[in-house]
Amino acid sequence: MFDRVFSAALAFCVLAAGTLAVGSALFEQPKAEAQVVYLPKVEVNGKRAVQVAMSETTPQHQQ
Repeated sequence: MFDRVFSAALAFCVLAAGTLAVGSALFEQPKAEAQVVYLPKVEVNGKRAVQVAMSETTPQHQQ
């Protein structure tokens, strides 16, 4: 009996707390905008690595 009442009360409290949290977030005053920092562009130049698995795909001994 106690577990049924406790689980119902706990569910009601969780729902009420969620409703209050969402409601308080809706009526909250907007904060100042965050400062945005733009970094310079980076260009990466490089060559592709040689395929390591090439020796497995080519036959080593021809019979």
